Amino acid sequence: MRTYKLKVVYDGSRYQGWQRQKSTERTIQGILERAVSEVTGRETEINGSGRTDGGVHAKGQTASMVLPGKVEETGFCASLNEALPEDIRVKEMTLVKNGFHARFNAKGKRYEYFIDTREKPDVFTRKYCFHYPYELNIPAMEEAAGYLIGTHDFAGFTDKKDEITTIRTIYDIIIEKQDTKIRMEYYGTGFLYHMVRILTGTLLEVGTGEKRPEEAAAALEAGNREYAGFLAPARGLFLKEVYYNKGR
Repeated sequence: MRTYKLKVVYDGSRYQGWQRQKSTERTIQGILERAVSEVTGRETEINGSGRTDGGVHAKGQTASMVLPGKVEETGFCASLNEALPEDIRVKEMTLVKNGFHARFNAKGKRYEYFIDTREKPDVFTRKYCFHYPYELNIPAMEEAAGYLIGTHDFAGFTDKKDEITTIRTIYDIIIEKQDTKIRMEYYGTGFLYHMVRILTGTLLEVGTGEKRPEEAAAALEAGNREYAGFLAPARGLFLKEVYYNKGR
């Protein structure tokens, strides 16, 4: 048996998220598994580094799979991409040590969120940005982000009530103005269900003056969803990279 690590990119606009579901065939995991099975002639399970919500995109999702024997990576990858729709691609395929698991071995993740602040949405990026036509106070947002960096209980920043633990570590939050667009980047050990989108909504409310920067700290302390900001739409969110070595 051989274990392979895949780097997968996708436009999540048409899909109901990463995780395979009985109620729909439109999931990234399900489509990848069907494509691999088509190439190998046998059912194959694909494990992702984590779930992405419906409508969320990926520039660097990582997945792992076990095949019965060694294959030529470049040719297999090309055949796999032939079997996939145009909005899902396997960019890299690497033979790794048996026992590697894309989810359980992940040490950190980096997400990006894009916001369009112009009066009318950009025609060419409207599917990949959240149109939020307000002037934002970036220094206030950065001050609020400072309260969120570190190891905290993020119970107030998830919409899922049955998490085993809600303690996570955020290493960095970058807020970058790019003309009329804002790029927000989150780097941490891992993120809860809807966590990045709720963090984004919280920081945007600080940016418009609806919340004070210190209210981000109050939301952490309270551990109650109602103290955090709104859930930013999925279309502006990208899983940028998954890390497997500490210190990245």
